Amino acid sequence: MSKLFADPSTLTHAEQEEGTLFAPKFDAHGLVTAVAQEAGSNRVLMVAHMNAEALQLTLETGTVHYYSRSRQKIWKKGESSGELQKLIEMRTDCDQDVILMSVEQTGRGAACHTGRKSCFYRIVIDGQTLRQTGEPRLFDPDEVY
Repeated sequence: MSKLFADPSTLTHAEQEEGTLFAPKFDAHGLVTAVAQEAGSNRVLMVAHMNAEALQLTLETGTVHYYSRSRQKIWKKGESSGELQKLIEMRTDCDQDVILMSVEQTGRGAACHTGRKSCFYRIVIDGQTLRQTGEPRLFDPDEVY
């Protein structure tokens, strides 16, 4: 656990939900769910995870960092693509196990590695079928990655 954050196990239920100490509840893998929303429109751009280091780097630098579960390492959003996320505001939910960030999506404006603005570009139709929303690609991932 980072020295930057309070230890949630030391807080009462009331302190966790109503207090002023930031004490994120990391799961058994040391991760907390992080949701990135576009500042202004509040459109959900993506959902990922942060460990204590990624959370601390985000707060210290103002550039959003995540933890890649597949690569098992810190991931500075947009480091390869140029699609950085600048932190505008960070919130946490009532029991502090989710982080909600308002971000400015830089570069061409694509948060998704597929080149789209949002990772949520498909609609679930009947529980089995997905339909594209028609959201255009802002860059070609084959050229970027």
